[in-house]
Amino acid sequence: MGLLEKLQDKYRTLSIVGMSKNAGKTTALNYIIEEAMDEGVILGITSTGRDGESVDLVTGTEKPKIFLDTGTIVSIPKQLYELADAGLEILKMSKFSTALGQLLLCRVAESGYVQIAGPVSTADHRELCKEMLGLGAELILIDGAIDRKSIAAPETSDAIILATGAVLSRSMNRVVDETAHTIELYSLPIINNEFIRETIEDKSKNDNVIIFSGNTMQQLDLKTGLGASRFIDAAIEEKTDYVYIPGALTNSVIADIHPKKFKKVKFVLKDPTKIFIDSIRWGQLKKQGFCVEVLKNIKVAAVTVNPYAPLGYSFEHKALIDAMKAAVGDIPVVDVKYDI
Repeated sequence: MGLLEKLQDKYRTLSIVGMSKNAGKTTALNYIIEEAMDEGVILGITSTGRDGESVDLVTGTEKPKIFLDTGTIVSIPKQLYELADAGLEILKMSKFSTALGQLLLCRVAESGYVQIAGPVSTADHRELCKEMLGLGAELILIDGAIDRKSIAAPETSDAIILATGAVLSRSMNRVVDETAHTIELYSLPIINNEFIRETIEDKSKNDNVIIFSGNTMQQLDLKTGLGASRFIDAAIEEKTDYVYIPGALTNSVIADIHPKKFKKVKFVLKDPTKIFIDSIRWGQLKKQGFCVEVLKNIKVAAVTVNPYAPLGYSFEHKALIDAMKAAVGDIPVVDVKYDI
């Protein structure tokens, strides 16, 4: 069973997220597009920015082009429409604009290469995806072209495909560990305390650090936990059971919190993309009883691995696949270079 077949029955929208630049994200996109062409699945293709150009606009390195088959629904700004090698039929003019002009929703009438682009905000992406499904797309792929991690936000799509590879490190074990760490964070448990959920979802309250003790709450005069760990530590009392952090969770947010309090207090975030703690430190914190719950987590539908790095080194295909599968459990793992 191919990767597309495993995903198509479970999801309508999938974001492709790279662990870093050159992790093989566009190659993973092309891999799924090729499977769809073989199986006759009508895809919708959009992006969080511009993509599909032959040379990376930031690094100057050669990039894989995006080849779309007939029938594919794609979002393209006006200024890129004439640059497409593919024949495109304009289906409708969307209400979304980009730096390259208003977005057109097109159907590929003649197969060829395109440069794709899409809205930046998650809300606009949700609405655009609905329009594409309404035009006949059976599965939407969102390519995270500008910011590799923010597109993982759970509001964007049903699930993500995580692209990782040798570019992360010359050590294969490090690549596997960092990927598994990201998946662990994305899979953090969802908080089921309704009082806490409702309080955080109240926009008049969720901009501040909040201390929860049973069914009572205390808003601190802190818009972020950054550099404020001693104030948070002082606010945690014997009855405190949850602490909501409105922004990023970094080492500095918890640096001055007494480790004994980690065993009795859980930290709450809106979603896992707010966490910026590396795998080694995360493992140390877990041993101390540190626990995080989220309002929404992120479903990882599959992992794609690229054994080649731009600097010229590479990993042995089977060794990388076996190590990654052992680390990520039942999540499908595909080597996009080997299997194409």
